[in-house]
Amino acid sequence: MRKSGFNWFLAIVFFVAFYCTPLYATPIKLSYSNFFPPSHIQSKLAQQWCDEVKERTQGQVVVEYYPGQTLTKSTQNYDGVVTGISDIGMCLFAYTRGRFPVMEAVDLPLGYESGKVATKVVNAVYNEFNPKELQDTKVMYLHAHGAGLLHTKGKAVRTMEDFKGMKLRGHGTSALVINALGGTPVSLPMPELYASLQKGIVQGALYPLETNKGWRMAEVVDYLTNSKSIAYTSSFYVVMNKDKWELIPTDLQKIIVEINQEWIEKHGNAWDESDQIGLDYFKSLGHEVISLSDAESARWKTTIEPVIDVYIEKMNENGFDGKGIVEFVKESLVKTQ
Repeated sequence: MRKSGFNWFLAIVFFVAFYCTPLYATPIKLSYSNFFPPSHIQSKLAQQWCDEVKERTQGQVVVEYYPGQTLTKSTQNYDGVVTGISDIGMCLFAYTRGRFPVMEAVDLPLGYESGKVATKVVNAVYNEFNPKELQDTKVMYLHAHGAGLLHTKGKAVRTMEDFKGMKLRGHGTSALVINALGGTPVSLPMPELYASLQKGIVQGALYPLETNKGWRMAEVVDYLTNSKSIAYTSSFYVVMNKDKWELIPTDLQKIIVEINQEWIEKHGNAWDESDQIGLDYFKSLGHEVISLSDAESARWKTTIEPVIDVYIEKMNENGFDGKGIVEFVKESLVKTQ
């Protein structure tokens, strides 16, 4: 009887060890590439996301974070995720212009007021259209910065005529806006802008207020033109390699999805908080904030309307409902303002 009881005990131990121990007892390790420098608030949030995933999955999913383009360059970020150079990536849609036609609608100069609003809009657009352009990765979540405004060095821009002869950094839609207003756009990733302003390669740029502090750009510009009537946003993706996502057990996927939803709001709020910090820093250096008259502001808005029309026409030519997409973005913007 004793031997029989002992055998039963061994059988129970074997059953528990074999069937009740998770198959993913060895941690799933992932790499995360981000172009933001480690000191930037959006980079810190990405690191916190990694920490939260590890904590809530009880160490079953561990994400190693690579900020500052140390794993992939900004223009290679998305393809790096698709091909498996990195498992997760964060970057701007606009850095690979033409690759994300539907999502580019969010970046149009529609008069954005805040990062919180822009972040809600970009996620609404993704959820509404589920664009094919993003189906080669698993989208974690999206976010977008606050009002993209004109900053210049050495020359104030008070009217459209002041744009003449100026080289201004612009990417994606912002480049089209600069061209429409009479300036010459120069495509530069954000990590190269500081030195380009220092050396006089460009005389200014369109960017959100947070950049004055987050990227120290207030050190190399003199003027801010408060051009909110044509304010654009730049939208960002956080995506994961599809094969790696499918390796994660369903219960752990559910945890990560819950974290993603929380981080959408965190990013939106962080953009606005850092915008205020950037504006305060800009003013502390004695720089001038220029307010446009109502007439001049309306003039700028009318002048950049063709940028939106061109987007619609191009989308229609490629089989999309360009007007429908733009109208949805505008409606979402009104609802969330």
